[in-house]
Amino acid sequence: MPEPENAWSASADARVIAVTNQKGGVGKTTTAINLSACLASSGYKVLMVDMDPQGNATSGVGIEKAKISGCVYDLLLGDEDARSLLLPGPIEGMDVLPSTLDLAAAEIELASELSRENRLRSGLAPLLASYDFIVIDCPPALGLLTINSLAAAGETLIPIQCEYYALEGLVYLLRTIQRVKLHVNPDLIIAGVLLTMSDTRTNLSKDVEAEVRREYPQMTFQTVIPRTVRLSEAPGFGQPIILYEPSSKGAWAYTELAKEVVNSGEERTGQRPGRVDRVGGGGGGEPA
Repeated sequence: MPEPENAWSASADARVIAVTNQKGGVGKTTTAINLSACLASSGYKVLMVDMDPQGNATSGVGIEKAKISGCVYDLLLGDEDARSLLLPGPIEGMDVLPSTLDLAAAEIELASELSRENRLRSGLAPLLASYDFIVIDCPPALGLLTINSLAAAGETLIPIQCEYYALEGLVYLLRTIQRVKLHVNPDLIIAGVLLTMSDTRTNLSKDVEAEVRREYPQMTFQTVIPRTVRLSEAPGFGQPIILYEPSSKGAWAYTELAKEVVNSGEERTGQRPGRVDRVGGGGGGEPA
C-alpha cells in the first residue's frame, strides 16, 4: 500500500529546533541535552549542536573538550565539513556537533564576512536528510551565534525559569525573534515556551506558571520541568537524566516534553517523523 501523501518519510529533512534564551541559568542547556536524548532513546535520529562557547552541552554528554580536534567553530569559518566534526552522543542515534572556547572568537571573525548570519544554516544543510531532529543549544546572549542558530532553525523553543521577571525577559526575546523573522528567517516559528526549575511547593512557581499560561496560553508547553537535585547532578557525570536517573521526575518530565515536541510538529504539518510512533515507551504516571 502506498504511503499517504503527507507521510514524513525517513528521508525527510530534519526539524531544526533552536533552544534559546538571552538569560543564563534558565535550563537551556539542560533542555537541549535531555530533549535530544529522549528523542534519540525513542528511535529518532538526533543531532545536538552546541553553539555556546562555554561548551556545557558538549561536556554535559560526556565529551572531553580538551580532546576535541575540531568543533562548530570550524564549520562556521568554513574550514571543515560538518560530517568530519560529528561525535557520537551518549545514546544510540544521537550525534553531537561539539563546541569549545574557540567558538568565542567566531563573533569577531564573522563580523566582516558575507552572509555571516547564515553560516550555520549552510553548514548544516548537507545533514538535514540524515536526521529527524537537530537541536541547537544557543548561548545566553543575542549575538551573532544566536542569530546564526535562529537563521538555521525552523523552530525555537524558549525555556524560562519560574521566577519573578520571567515574562519581562520573554517579551524582549519574542521581539528579537520577530526581528529575525523579518530580516533573516521568515519561516521561523515558536515551538513553545517551556517552564523550568519549577518548585510546586512554592507560591512563586505556581504564580509564574499561571501568569505565563494566561499571557501565552497557546504557546506554553503543558510539560513543566521540575527543580531537582538529579537534574543538576547529571551533567557533572556527563549523562542525560534518562541515563543518570531514569526513574526520576526530571526524566519523566523531559520524556513528556519530547512527546509534546513530536506531537506539535505532527499537528502543524500532518507529518510524523518516520522512525517510531511515539516517544517514551511504556507510559505510566508521574514519579512520586
